Amino acid sequence: MPLTPRRLLVGTLALILLGLTPLVTEPSPAQARARHTVQTLHFAVTVGPPGEERVCDIVGDLYVPARASRRHRAPAVLTTHGFGGSKADMAGFGRLLADRGYVVLSYSGLGFGGSGCKVTLDDPDVDGRAGQQLVSYLGGAPGIAFLDAEHTEPAPRLRVVRLDREHGRHDPRVGMIGGSYGGGVQFAVASRDRRVDTIVPLITWNDLSYALSPNHTDQVTGVTTATPGAIKVVYGSVITAFGVRAGATGAQDDPSRLVGCPNLAEIICAGILFGLPTGYFPPATIEGLQHASVAHYVRRIKVPVLLVQAQRDTLFNLNEAVATYRALQRQGTEVKMMWQQWGHSDQTVPGEISLADPDPRTQHTTARTLDWLDHYLMDRPVSTGPEFEYARPWVDYEGSAEPAYRSSRRFPVGRTHRYTLSGTGDLVREAAAAEPATSRFLTPGAGAPTGMEDPDAVKNVLGLPDLEPQDLPGTYAAFRTAPLAADLDVVGSPVARLGVEAPTAMTTQEVGPAGQLVLFVKVVDVAPDGTRRLINGLEAPVRVPDVDRRFTVTLPGIVHRFERGHQLELVVAGGTLNYRGGALSTPVSITSGPGQTLRLPVVGS
Repeated sequence: MPLTPRRLLVGTLALILLGLTPLVTEPSPAQARARHTVQTLHFAVTVGPPGEERVCDIVGDLYVPARASRRHRAPAVLTTHGFGGSKADMAGFGRLLADRGYVVLSYSGLGFGGSGCKVTLDDPDVDGRAGQQLVSYLGGAPGIAFLDAEHTEPAPRLRVVRLDREHGRHDPRVGMIGGSYGGGVQFAVASRDRRVDTIVPLITWNDLSYALSPNHTDQVTGVTTATPGAIKVVYGSVITAFGVRAGATGAQDDPSRLVGCPNLAEIICAGILFGLPTGYFPPATIEGLQHASVAHYVRRIKVPVLLVQAQRDTLFNLNEAVATYRALQRQGTEVKMMWQQWGHSDQTVPGEISLADPDPRTQHTTARTLDWLDHYLMDRPVSTGPEFEYARPWVDYEGSAEPAYRSSRRFPVGRTHRYTLSGTGDLVREAAAAEPATSRFLTPGAGAPTGMEDPDAVKNVLGLPDLEPQDLPGTYAAFRTAPLAADLDVVGSPVARLGVEAPTAMTTQEVGPAGQLVLFVKVVDVAPDGTRRLINGLEAPVRVPDVDRRFTVTLPGIVHRFERGHQLELVVAGGTLNYRGGALSTPVSITSGPGQTLRLPVVGS
């Protein structure tokens, strides 16, 4: 059965595997006739930084191949789920991997699915430390696994997982795979534990402070910026609701989960209470979000990484994977990157991956993932795939989506097409042909939305049709190309270089983020009949640190074909439905001409 839209919303693409091992040292005759066995276990894990340690219960399902034994040991895969989910979400992959010869431990993350303690957003000191202890269990360590939630009945030690012993006695051959929340935890565990041999994070974040309150200018490194961004109102509300609901479900066994911030780390409630009225997170929340992000500790990631990111994703867009990819590549860590279509913002795409019913014969992402694990864990002589691979949504196929993918030996791909803002509404290829003119609009006060667009986190849940993006007159400026003479294929992040005049912001920006100008930049596909399409619902919030200077806007990455006869439109708006805009109403002017540009990464032309 397919994943429900509700699971997709909050980042529940849970594909993270990490463990394979049985509770018995040798399979019984009945077990030997089956392809694998499954048993639910409880794990007592100690988490938290020194001085703040506590014991939590983690519940997990152990899948053991029938042929695994002390004499014929198997590699392991550790998996967990997306935000708001449970270990049951990974049952399909648990069965597939076990039948393939892996011992799989699929567990519910802290705060979800029957596991105790609060949600800490994959904090390395909490979720990462918990994962370390699960790795130890897979390596045969005693005193971690139990048959009951009270941890009174010890489970037999696991003695069927292949051991490397490179990093100590209990060093299993083990990898991890998972998506969204189940992708972030892989980095947290690998940053602490050298025993992890490889990871496959899918549709996850690089910097949570960017993911939940992005700013697409003033970058310090990767997607991390020096200036706070604009809070995702819809996604933030949904994520908080899922976390609180999970806490209410588990409060009967652990009432402390509802003390203070209900079931969530204190920084989350503090950030919400501060951010909803102001539109941005306070420094302490940003620091906490970054602490739980691979951008903060990427130097400690040394194992091979397959990054799978989604084009249809307004929660963790392609720029997140690019930031992680480049950081890993710079430090010499083995890494490859794949851009599939399916992400948090849409239903699964046929032929890519299915968590409930994974099949490498008919699913390209599933096949690529299994080849990666087989190569690094089974030592099989299979290819790990191209350096960079991306799906082309305009290519038709049947069965596996592989024909829709194009590969490259490097990233980025293509060459740059530069357009210049001209007149009061044109984008032209020749800068010398650009005409100077001024476009004026007004941003709303109190972060109010000024247009109609898809509500990103709840569109699928509510069953809403696709909405054509519309901005209220007087609240935006737009610039269009002439109708295209040929198809234009864009692969990567459009980059706008802009200068604006905003006299009100000039007098208020010195007070800090609350007084700074907030804009929303987006690229729209305009059909010959005038129908407009916001590509994958993606837009770039911009909190301008200094309106006296030009600024660069790196928009979310896209893979999109602007068809012959269509027009490409650059929109700079003052408000949006999905983000909390600026606090102050501000008149804005954009004077077109040389220096006001849009650059596109174009392939095939």
